[in-house]
Amino acid sequence: MPFTPLHMGPGLLMKALLQGSFSVMVFGWAQILIDIEPLVAILRHDAVLHGWSHTWIGATVIALVAALTGKPAAVLGLRLFNLSSHLPLSWPVAFVSAFIGTWSHVLLDSVMHADMLPWRPLTDANPALGLISTGMLHLFCLVSGVLGMLLYPLVQRLTMRRN
Repeated sequence: MPFTPLHMGPGLLMKALLQGSFSVMVFGWAQILIDIEPLVAILRHDAVLHGWSHTWIGATVIALVAALTGKPAAVLGLRLFNLSSHLPLSWPVAFVSAFIGTWSHVLLDSVMHADMLPWRPLTDANPALGLISTGMLHLFCLVSGVLGMLLYPLVQRLTMRRN
């Protein structure tokens, strides 16, 4: 699913459930960073689109970069758009969001892309390939996103009542 908003569906659901303990901005930034390699591969007309960035090791490295660059960018963006009520954004939240972003990306792409080798260099096996149909995977992402958008205000209200 390169360059698709479908990856954001699970992120929106995570935001709804975790509220201030999750940054959808850092999660989204991680989605962009992890798909730079496939973009370059597409532009170069390479046969393999999903290389090192779509391995668990590559996703871990990218998550670190996404957290370290995404937190300051998200804080700046929230201030520029006068959304300071969503601050502070802590380092633990940035790292959790980035790791959920890159690792979920590898998991979702592993199900549908034959060129994915997520366990490399340990093995060239991809046990997730074809686990569910691409249509079901897309539906899962869409439903996750809609559910996240619907649940966010509800969970926010319930959380406010408890405090």
